[in-house]
Amino acid sequence: MNGSQSLVKQIVDQLNNANLDGTNEVVIAPPAIYLLDVSRNIKPPVEVAAQNSYTVNSGAYTGEISPEQIKDAGIPWVILGHSERRSLFGDSDKIVADKVKAALAVGLKVIACIGETLEERDWRGRLEVSIALHPPLTPRNIVVAYEPVWAIGTGKVATAQQAQDVHHDLRKWLGQRVSQPVADATRIIYGGSVNAKNCTELAPGADIDGFLVGGASLKPEFIDICKCKKN
Repeated sequence: MNGSQSLVKQIVDQLNNANLDGTNEVVIAPPAIYLLDVSRNIKPPVEVAAQNSYTVNSGAYTGEISPEQIKDAGIPWVILGHSERRSLFGDSDKIVADKVKAALAVGLKVIACIGETLEERDWRGRLEVSIALHPPLTPRNIVVAYEPVWAIGTGKVATAQQAQDVHHDLRKWLGQRVSQPVADATRIIYGGSVNAKNCTELAPGADIDGFLVGGASLKPEFIDICKCKKN
């Protein structure tokens, strides 16, 4: 919940002038009030995502935004299960699962977030409920975002090896619960105080396919993250 019309325009202009070559897939998620404006003005290869959507396509749910409305507006992506939605707004695993199912049903692509506190250190239950039990699960329509909640906004970041180890376990679990071809092709991205400096340390991880960027997306360094190469 950051930004203003002027800041949004500034970020869009920076991305449009960044000469992104399409090697990295870049998706930006402005607050809902700016979605249409950003969608009309952002240039490829950048795409746009909503930050959240509800479990049904219409009805008496004042203040919510439906997956069908997002699709109708030409927005291809939606972020679901973000740690802040879970901790601040009560999005349980069941609610996130229903949101994922509804979004996939209308043809949206989903960035599905799973996370853990230091006390929990258990992403498996969330992944089980939120993703794996709701086919069709294909690498084209869903990205898994791992969020170590203890690292978000704290400046602390899992070491490159810690992040790689968790991502490896996630991929192994997907192979066991879904299929190995799906596990191999699914993009698993890391979110936890990512910035222009540490992204170069994290990127080489064999199972780290990208980043879910928070505060750094509001700064010029976001362009450097967008251009970060795996090797």
